[in-house]
Amino acid sequence: MTSDSDDALSWDGDEDAPPIAPALPSGWNAVGKGSDEVGRVGDDGAAEVTAVADPERSEPLSTAMLLVLGVVGGVYLLYSIGWVVGGLRLKPLANFFVADAMFLPWFVLAIAAPTLWFLATWVLTRGRAAWIRVCLLLLGVVLLVPWPFVTVGVIGA
Repeated sequence: MTSDSDDALSWDGDEDAPPIAPALPSGWNAVGKGSDEVGRVGDDGAAEVTAVADPERSEPLSTAMLLVLGVVGGVYLLYSIGWVVGGLRLKPLANFFVADAMFLPWFVLAIAAPTLWFLATWVLTRGRAAWIRVCLLLLGVVLLVPWPFVTVGVIGA
C-alpha cells in the first residue's frame, strides 16, 4: 500500500505511459549523435517520428571522384569535338556511299554519344559503388573514340 504523500504526486496509470519521443518544431534541425531519431512536432502538437535513414539523401562525392568525373568529362567533350571535325572531314567520302538523309542523323548521334554515355552512366549508377561508375566511364572512353578524327585527322592523308 502506498502512502497518501505518494498518491498526491502521481495519477492513476502514469507508470503505463510510453516515453515521449523527442521532437522539434518546424524550422529547427537536430545535429549530432542520434539526430536522425528526432521527430517533428505536427500541427496537432503530437510528435511525428521521421524515418531513420532517408534514401534520397546521398553522401557527397569525394575529391578523387570529382577529379575523375572532371577528367573523363573533359575527355568526352574532346571526343564530341573530335566527332564533329572527323565527321565533317568524312562527309565528302560518305556522300559517295550514302545520301545526306542517312548520314546526318548518325553524325548527330555520334556527336551526342559521349554526352549521352556520361549522363546515362551518372543516372544509372546512382547509389552504386564508386568503382562501378568509374569502370563504366572508362569503358565509354575506350568505346567512343572518334575514329574518323584519329585515322584521317584534320588535314587528311
